[in-house]
Amino acid sequence: MTSLNISLPKSLKSYVEGQVSSGDFGTPSEYIRDLIRQDKEKRKAALERELLKGLEGPRFELSLDEARKKGLVNVLREKARKR
Repeated sequence: MTSLNISLPKSLKSYVEGQVSSGDFGTPSEYIRDLIRQDKEKRKAALERELLKGLEGPRFELSLDEARKKGLVNVLREKARKR
């Protein structure tokens, strides 16, 4: 395991310490890791919803060359704006 140092305002540090003292988490690190896991899951679920939504939308041609030059995400954003 590796470490990451973060700076927090006093109010957030107190909040984290309160979450730990509530007994749900053993250390501030456990609490932060849990928040990061939740964020990853939330973002993954949002991406899955957007991909499924895209499947229901209109189809368009996308060349591999275009995706490589501009980047796939940028190309998809451009196509979505044109709809």
